[in-house]
Amino acid sequence: MGLFGKVFGNSSEDKKEETRVPWVPLESVDQLSVIKETSHTRTQLIFKHSTTCGISRMVLNMFTSAYNLGDDKDIYFLDLHAYRAVSNAVESEFGVRHQSPQLLIVKNGEVTFHTSHGAIADADLLSHV
Repeated sequence: MGLFGKVFGNSSEDKKEETRVPWVPLESVDQLSVIKETSHTRTQLIFKHSTTCGISRMVLNMFTSAYNLGDDKDIYFLDLHAYRAVSNAVESEFGVRHQSPQLLIVKNGEVTFHTSHGAIADADLLSHV
């Protein structure tokens, strides 16, 4: 722990419980058919993230720290740079223009809600899942 942590009370007793998002890596175009099929019985989310974009990193951090969507859905994480072909397939398969960062909610085989950039943090996601 650094000097500032000691001075300003950044001890282990002061740390809040860390939020964990149950990410499922989205690394294959074949996973999209699984997402569509599973969405008929369980809500599916796709979080598209650019590892080179500061805004994307900020939104990802806000999403992760505020995560409270429960365990009754699958949340896929798509690294846009590592899996660009998958990102292109998401756009084609679901008919939602690519943006980054971007969040898509899939139910009954279709995107029922999508948003991007800072609007991800502002969205009332519980009302859409």
